[in-house]
Amino acid sequence: MKRAFVLALLALAACQSSNPQPRTANPPSRPGDNSALSTMERVAVAAQECWFKGKDPAFKGMTLSPELTSYAGKPRILAVKGKSVAGLPALVVEAQGNPARLSAYGPMMQGPDAARIAADVKRWAARDASCMATG
Repeated sequence: MKRAFVLALLALAACQSSNPQPRTANPPSRPGDNSALSTMERVAVAAQECWFKGKDPAFKGMTLSPELTSYAGKPRILAVKGKSVAGLPALVVEAQGNPARLSAYGPMMQGPDAARIAADVKRWAARDASCMATG
């Protein structure tokens, strides 16, 4: 009986992966794919460059808080007031699925910059990293 137990443990050990991967609802991104994670990575980089580093007046005094690792399969970025990334967001942009479906909501999407924010996010998701819409 003891020998059978040892054999069973050895069999179980042989079945285990030597390189376990963390389990999340987001599969790893691959450059150029249309997954939610890849899309939000592109949006986060462009938002940081254009809205925050670019000194967009609508985002003055705000901080970008990316939450790209998501167990719910909805990577997102937040725009929060001040330097407190734990505060209530003024803007949430999230994606889910493959191809990614984006949504943006929060107080900023009720204000005068909502149409421009939506256009920026749509443009960045489509792989155009420019800060200003053309045409």
